[in-house]
Amino acid sequence: MYWQKVLTVFLHLDFLQMAVAHCLVHHIPPWSFTLPCMSPNETSIIPVPSGVVETSSCLNGGCGMADTNPMVGVTNQSFLCCLWNDININCSLYKSSTETKSFISTEISVLASLHTDLSWNTECWTKGDLEQLVCILKLSKSHVNGDLKVHLLYALSDLLLEDIPTSSLKGNYMVSHCACKEHDKYECHIPSLKPSYTYILWLKITNGATTLQSPLLLVTPINIVKPEPPLNLQLEMTDKWQVKICWSSLVLASYALQYEVKFSVNSTQNTWQVVKTVLENSLTIDDTLLGSSYLVQVRCKRLHGLGFWSEWSTPYSLNTEEVMYFPRKILTSVGSNVSFHCIYINKNQIVLSKKIVWWLNLAEEIPESQYTLVNDHISKVTLFNLNATKPRGTFFYNALYCCHQSRECHHRYAELYVVDVNINITCETDGYLTKMTCRWSANTIMLLMGSSLQLRYYRSSIYCSDFQSEPLKSEVKECHLQGNHSYECTFQPIFLLSGYTMWIEIKHLLGTLQSPPTCVIPADVVKPFPPSSVKAEITKNVGLLNVSWTNPAFATIELKFQIQYAVKRKEITWETYEVSKAPTKSVLIKVPDLCVVYIVQVRCIGVDGVGYWSDWSKSAFTVVKDVKAPLKGPEFWRIITEDPIKKQKNITLFWKPLIKNYSLCSVSRYMIEHRTSENMTWSEYVDSGTTYTFPWTEQAHTITILAINSVGASLVNFYLPLSQQMSTVNTVQSLAAYPVNSSCVILTWTLSPPTYVIKSFVIEWKNLNEEEGMKWMHLPPNISKCYIYDHFILIQKYQFSLYPIFPEGVGKPKTTDQFIKDESEKQNNVGLYMILPIVILSSVLLLGMLLISHQRMKKLFWEDVPNPKNCSWAQGVNFQKRMDIL
Repeated sequence: MYWQKVLTVFLHLDFLQMAVAHCLVHHIPPWSFTLPCMSPNETSIIPVPSGVVETSSCLNGGCGMADTNPMVGVTNQSFLCCLWNDININCSLYKSSTETKSFISTEISVLASLHTDLSWNTECWTKGDLEQLVCILKLSKSHVNGDLKVHLLYALSDLLLEDIPTSSLKGNYMVSHCACKEHDKYECHIPSLKPSYTYILWLKITNGATTLQSPLLLVTPINIVKPEPPLNLQLEMTDKWQVKICWSSLVLASYALQYEVKFSVNSTQNTWQVVKTVLENSLTIDDTLLGSSYLVQVRCKRLHGLGFWSEWSTPYSLNTEEVMYFPRKILTSVGSNVSFHCIYINKNQIVLSKKIVWWLNLAEEIPESQYTLVNDHISKVTLFNLNATKPRGTFFYNALYCCHQSRECHHRYAELYVVDVNINITCETDGYLTKMTCRWSANTIMLLMGSSLQLRYYRSSIYCSDFQSEPLKSEVKECHLQGNHSYECTFQPIFLLSGYTMWIEIKHLLGTLQSPPTCVIPADVVKPFPPSSVKAEITKNVGLLNVSWTNPAFATIELKFQIQYAVKRKEITWETYEVSKAPTKSVLIKVPDLCVVYIVQVRCIGVDGVGYWSDWSKSAFTVVKDVKAPLKGPEFWRIITEDPIKKQKNITLFWKPLIKNYSLCSVSRYMIEHRTSENMTWSEYVDSGTTYTFPWTEQAHTITILAINSVGASLVNFYLPLSQQMSTVNTVQSLAAYPVNSSCVILTWTLSPPTYVIKSFVIEWKNLNEEEGMKWMHLPPNISKCYIYDHFILIQKYQFSLYPIFPEGVGKPKTTDQFIKDESEKQNNVGLYMILPIVILSSVLLLGMLLISHQRMKKLFWEDVPNPKNCSWAQGVNFQKRMDIL
């Protein structure tokens, strides 16, 4: 009931304005404090806790006291402003006449014995990242009913305290709603702080139509910082081979910190002892603590000025590990050397370092030559020239074990991560010389999960400078992942002669690695635009591929060019031709086939070869057209047929179409020239086809066939003389055909003693079992053997004819229609008639010699046989029977 009355009559807007006119502003101390508020028209005792405070004035931003107590009277025109904590108090009484009375210590003592229900316990601090100001408001022993709305009002000022015009606060402030966290406890936030600026703030509680307001408070956020507690407590090794406990801060603060470390001997008794306050984030500990049951906690506070201690960190136990590695994990690059230290504790006893051995993945014992005995308790191993760690399933590291020499290994191990950081960065400057695009790709398989990559660079004023270490002013370039799993970055604008030194930085929780730096000068990596207006043609009367182009725009340097050309077909095989002499805008190239369509493309690069080849130009195509007159006319042959009705002979000429290399490149028609023995000449044309028939009425007739295209007629031509008289001349003595296989037949012939000059031969052949056409071929005059390639059915009958051609006409042919199985068969048949009489004579002589030899043997035998009349042992022996046996 009492509180409701207070709220009913407390702090209307006019009262607030009057308070602002007569009160100063309280400084917020860096600890919890209490804000009182009293009714201005009710009799009340002023309650304050005991304590003595440094006198300072305050401005009541809406708190007033009504009645008097035995020591102090407060009227309707008086206001009491107090700000205190458990041991300090600061109260001042303000009157409408602006007279101020500060409480003396005896009055405060009297007030300290009293009690009130009307106070707010308040604590404000700045978060460690200096991004927010937080105020926690708790109503002390409140009996307020209804829905309270709590707001924090604040205004920003960059003036000194004595220069702050409180009248300027009217309507010139911002409001932050305070959220209810639990019963009678509210949390307020001021975001986007300017830490070094001055803020004026006050709290306001609204219950329906009644408003209650605190005194005006003055705060500089940087003076009440409360950092976050330290993180990641762990043991590390110092440079002097001592063990230290280290920690890290959640946010890299822009202000210096001090740390307080405390130990507890036994975690169950919760007895803590503060050891030391340090300025660094580590504290060296005695080896005797290792393996014990000590717990460690750390908290931090701003080193300079006021502020709050952070909360204590999570307890860290010193006896959780029987083997301690320093460091526990190492991230390094290929080719580097790393060292691990360990302390082996066995049954609370530290093992001597000389009894420690090291194993890699429990499969490979590291040689003792790589050990170092740091001291009696610390062993060190060094690994040299490391190779990249190969992933094994879900493991991306090598396990390093510190073991007892009895091969007793604890299950704990150190982790070694070796990453290949040899990342190739390539850059190219566009043809406009306005931007440089750099690309790089990393082996994502070999990278650790959770790694982030970024390109860092710095630019030297001109050319490339010596790169010893990462410069202090390096910048990060944003790169975008492309579809081909590579990254691409663009520098625009660029300085053509500046040196851009760049490298890839790989960040991981275990550390940061850098790829080897590379320096790029944009002028050295220009990729010009491709040449334009490319044209290609086969030159007339010359027969060369003529390629011309227009140099690319914005090319400020001399260029050399490369041409690639190919015959247009389904599968293209490119030929290249490089123009090393610059400047030039055209080139003539010798090509083997002049009568096909060629595809031509051109690209360019700086004449000194620095930079990149441009892209290939758009393709140009040649057009097939006649280049020259045909090189020669067609070879042809004739068939002579007799017409018994008209009693005349008809000559049918036939020839094969000219190949492209001879026709250059087409033949529009053929011209047949006739010349008789009477020197009569005439010409006829064949526009289509490869045959022509005419009657043969003269004794001698010479035929020539010319090939004609759009350029002209062939100059070198084959002619065929026809003569009735020469058709009876027989100079071929023999003709034989030997089949090699179904696709080849050998034809040989012999000639009679030369009487006429032979200009050439013509061979005809045809299958007598089928009605297929006759085939023929021309041969030079200086051979007597040729190979005919065709499809032969050897069980069928073929006819081969050989025609000698004289300058006067075609002679009488020699014909054969039989195959000889072996070329030596004929020679064997001829020799058989000579050898057979000799064989018969030899057989007769051999038989005679056998008979003579038999008679001589009989004679010799009987000379040796004894006479039975003269030899007793021979009597009764039948020698005739023995003779029969012989």
